[in-house]
Amino acid sequence: MTLGLVAGGGAVPLQVAAAARAAGRDVFAVVIEGWADPADYRHLPHLAIRLGAAGQAIEILRARGIRQLVMCGAAKRPSFLSIRPDAGLARLLLKIGRAAWQGDDGLLKAVVRVLEEEGFEILPAQAILRDILAEAGRLGAVAPAAMALEDIRRGIAVVQALGAVDVGQGAVVQQGLVLGVEAIEGTDALLARCAGLRREGPGGVLVKLVKPGQDRRLDLPTVGPATIAGAAAAGLAGIAIEAGGTILVDRAATIAAADAAGLFLLAIRPDEFLKETAP
Repeated sequence: MTLGLVAGGGAVPLQVAAAARAAGRDVFAVVIEGWADPADYRHLPHLAIRLGAAGQAIEILRARGIRQLVMCGAAKRPSFLSIRPDAGLARLLLKIGRAAWQGDDGLLKAVVRVLEEEGFEILPAQAILRDILAEAGRLGAVAPAAMALEDIRRGIAVVQALGAVDVGQGAVVQQGLVLGVEAIEGTDALLARCAGLRREGPGGVLVKLVKPGQDRRLDLPTVGPATIAGAAAAGLAGIAIEAGGTILVDRAATIAAADAAGLFLLAIRPDEFLKETAP
């Protein structure tokens, strides 16, 4: 059965395609212009479309007999007023309704519901890439100091509060102070902003967690070498991510970059971490 791949930016969609083909599956990619580069998919059967032509893409997927979809990769959420939807997408937007004006998770849940009603099965990237999620524990050679553990505790509280109202998945905390929280700008921009806010003393931490109640088939927190570079440039001591809920874009390269930069990379289960580090 051919796997449909709705591809955003970055390496993860390409990794999904490679893993699916290695397992003997054909792949057809829908490449969203402005999110991903169609040239990266020239080795695959693919369709490059603007986001507003998603209705056309659905008809092509259906005509090819594709029923299973993986939707992954970096995405830039546009204004709905700028999409210029085709007739098919306009019909789907009517079904999505008010969720179109919610946060990312609320919108994505509605998109999944509508696609399922259209006869598609939505698979998570981790169903194809079995080892892409971080396991619990320290992932590199550097261990967090006591101050960093306290900052992680503070970061958990902040990120879970943000996630509960579907705002973001990350925050930067230094010495108990929240230097920045992630919203629509994404992690790289958050880290760049926090570089100018660093206090003297031990560096802070980036905490990235799955939103409470989030559909784990889509938009999981993602960390890669670029995240490590941004954290190092911001003067952070390390990064804490959610075990079993965070995608490592390139595991070996990410861990090697963290070690080279002297940053810790710690995968945690938030509730267990809070219990284990309670005063």
